[in-house]
Amino acid sequence: MPEITIDGQSVTVPEGTTILEAARQAGIEIPTLCYREGLEPQTSCMVCVVRVDGADRLVPSCATVVREGMVVESATEEVHAARRMALELLLSEHRGDCHAPCQLACPAGMDIPRMIRRIVAGDTRGAAEVVWEHIPLPAVLGRVCPAPCERACRRGDHDQPVAIRLLKAWVGDRQLAADEPFQPHARPSSGSTVAVVGAGPAGLTAAHYLRLRGHAVTLIEERDAPGGGLREVEAERLPREVLEREVAAVLPPRDMLYHGVRVGRDVPLDELRNDFDAVLLAVGEVDGATAEELGVPFGRRGLAADRGTYESPLGGVFVAGSARSPSRPAVRAVAEGREAAEAIDQYLRGGPVVPAGRPFNVSMGRLDADEIARMAEEASDRPRISPSGGEPAGFNDEEATREGLRCMHCDCRALESCRLKRAAEQYGADVRAFAGERRPFRREATHPAVLYEPGKCIACGLCVQIAERYREELGLTFIGRGFDVRPAVPFGGSLAEGLRRAAVECAEACPTGALVLREEVAPGGDDD
Repeated sequence: MPEITIDGQSVTVPEGTTILEAARQAGIEIPTLCYREGLEPQTSCMVCVVRVDGADRLVPSCATVVREGMVVESATEEVHAARRMALELLLSEHRGDCHAPCQLACPAGMDIPRMIRRIVAGDTRGAAEVVWEHIPLPAVLGRVCPAPCERACRRGDHDQPVAIRLLKAWVGDRQLAADEPFQPHARPSSGSTVAVVGAGPAGLTAAHYLRLRGHAVTLIEERDAPGGGLREVEAERLPREVLEREVAAVLPPRDMLYHGVRVGRDVPLDELRNDFDAVLLAVGEVDGATAEELGVPFGRRGLAADRGTYESPLGGVFVAGSARSPSRPAVRAVAEGREAAEAIDQYLRGGPVVPAGRPFNVSMGRLDADEIARMAEEASDRPRISPSGGEPAGFNDEEATREGLRCMHCDCRALESCRLKRAAEQYGADVRAFAGERRPFRREATHPAVLYEPGKCIACGLCVQIAERYREELGLTFIGRGFDVRPAVPFGGSLAEGLRRAAVECAEACPTGALVLREEVAPGGDDD
């Protein structure tokens, strides 16, 4: 059996083993897009390249067989640069959104399309799970949010945007009315304690997510009741019962909640710093005098704090919401409360406090009228729905489902499994490195189990091989010329005709989300 060296590590493998297989045996990760175990290597993506024996030319590890004494380099800067360029070339013509425009526009970053799919499927609890990942006050925000997500909704370029805000409110209302409302899973106790000063949207949100991460939270509020500026919203817009019930659902236990206490006047900030492992100041808008009373430096507009980590100049003290920058809408305050909780969690666990940052994203940009019309083909053609009982009452169940069916789902449904995205993040690929004309948007939805978007396809050929293995009557083949070659069903057949048995495995093998399972289809089985 040949013995080779990979990145200074010796490994002995059977004859006929490829470099990629040898690397995996040695625990060395080499990225792949067009490779799948059990299929013939395609060597089309060139993301798995390595250097062998110091040669100038890099070779694909998925198709290069080892030989005795071979010396392989897989982690040099030159190799990484070549992989990065290969990824950037693939991204230059990628026609698809990682995240839907509505999600990117949401200050809280909520996965709106996934929430809507759960609503339409009748999975109210699943919809709540999606919402509570980023927003613990959906019934409230669904009534007071200025809805920047709706301004970004692509459906608005077709007729009217989806009523996202009201759908979010409906999820919150359903949970308030449920006998057993959704409860997010909490981590075991960390043993750490946090004082959250201020029970407005930022403070309530931070306290909620800190408790989910296992930290004991004491909430201190100057007013007689929690809610902050939300209590100033007129009752016709935000019914008091909704506010009271949803705020109560996220409050800490009574023995860890203090009303009528002003930090700086009634209790010094230094006392909290001594008694707690961390302190979050979410006290609303402040002026220089209040900052002096607290003992925190005053910045340009509010209490001084790092924009990315929320850390103040005082060790262990963090600042969020309007206390840091005034005139924040409630949804922005909620977003900051959650991000501040993440930062405090990192601080308490002894690691570096790393700003959240924007998610990696490829965007289709603005679509023309024909592309929008094609995207809308799978959505309901009904106009936007208004609640029959008025906006404060919100949608009933039928209205929520009907409105959810209007969503065009321009997000990537394979985001978590997309190997192109994962590799691009790992190697720092720039989606704008090579400016090229992107292919027009097209989506084929004739198949009951899968969706196909050719604009995301990198012509890796995995689906073609899988269809051959299943002995599909029509199957898939490469159609087109040059850079326009893409897998398609021969003789102009539909995807439903071409993939009668192999569709699920083809979707599972797809490295880019070009071919994806419909959300209601369970992976791991044949279609019939």
